[in-house]
Amino acid sequence: MSHILISHSLDLKKLRDEGYDLEVWPGSGYLLVKEVPYVNNRREVRRGILVSPLTLAGDITTKPDTHVAYFIGDHPCRPNGDEIEQIKNNSSERQLAEGLVVNHMFSAKPPDPYPDYYAKMKTYASIIESQAQLIEPATSAKTFPIIEPDKEDKDAVFNYIDTASSRAEIDLISNKLANHKIAIIGLGGTGAYVLDLVAKTRVKEIHLFDKDAFLQHNAFRSPGAPSVEELRVKTTKAAYLQNIYSKMRIGIIVHEEYVGPENVDQLQGMQFVFLCIDRSTEKKLIVERLEEFGIPLVDVGMGIYETDNMLGGILRVTTSTPEQRDHFRSRVAFSDSHEHNEYKQNIQIADLNALNAALAVIKWKKCFGFYLDLDHEHHCTYTIDGNTLTNEDRRS
Repeated sequence: MSHILISHSLDLKKLRDEGYDLEVWPGSGYLLVKEVPYVNNRREVRRGILVSPLTLAGDITTKPDTHVAYFIGDHPCRPNGDEIEQIKNNSSERQLAEGLVVNHMFSAKPPDPYPDYYAKMKTYASIIESQAQLIEPATSAKTFPIIEPDKEDKDAVFNYIDTASSRAEIDLISNKLANHKIAIIGLGGTGAYVLDLVAKTRVKEIHLFDKDAFLQHNAFRSPGAPSVEELRVKTTKAAYLQNIYSKMRIGIIVHEEYVGPENVDQLQGMQFVFLCIDRSTEKKLIVERLEEFGIPLVDVGMGIYETDNMLGGILRVTTSTPEQRDHFRSRVAFSDSHEHNEYKQNIQIADLNALNAALAVIKWKKCFGFYLDLDHEHHCTYTIDGNTLTNEDRRS
């Protein structure tokens, strides 16, 4: 309930986004701002806890009904050891709730009532920490603690809260991707980077399809830095990557297999599929079934060649959606022959894999309204020589 209340209350959310360590005391109506630096009477910098009663309307805060705050710790002082008279009111131990005992009551009454808890708690924290900063200039109540989701938050997919979206005030936009099921078929260089980017979104499930082992050459075109010991295990790419990204989130589901006739129906129910494989005959089956299922997809590819002791080439991102599919077969080869396939080369470089993945993920986000999409391009190429990005097959 603590984080849900904070997320729903704009004033508390603003405090958290600025880096304050907040807690709503369980089973009570008290807000705690922890790790507030202060000076004690021995002229030492310590950290204490500010406490305020909360006025609530359901699961959000309303205007504070009192200017009074409490403090856990020694009475905050000035650098010379004198107590801060500006906030001094009463110093006596008091139990506010089960397990919540405070040492001091403060009174910093403004000319006009505090409009919200952001103004109230920031005022008290600033008064107290400003004296500590005269001794330790770098100290701050803004500690940016690790914030784990509440246990009762059944929609949480991350092991710690997505504060990047809240700080940027794009929660509503980020939620456009929530509850989606995404499949990534092929976890070579580009597919691994697709996972890296998709894992940082609020999708519910990410299904990984690849039976190949994660070998030494894969380490040089995938995100992260595996150890020698990890490479010696020769686990599958899917299992290796799940182990890395499960440190951040749940919902990464491993399929240590290629997609073929016997299991292609597992893709039914996905909201989007990333095709990051070279096997063209397998790709043909997948595309045909995804079209039947009405599922949008992105197919990625690159053709890199050597010339004059340098590398050139083209990256490709081709999208197929229920609204536009006719162009797809003219852009993507469904034959394992290299003839007439300018994109099919085996040279792969990490930065190009990452760029190819980024272009594919950006297109996926455009499909679901995360990014503005004026062109509605369904085929995009990046040419290394000339640094040219070209959009084609625009939806009419």
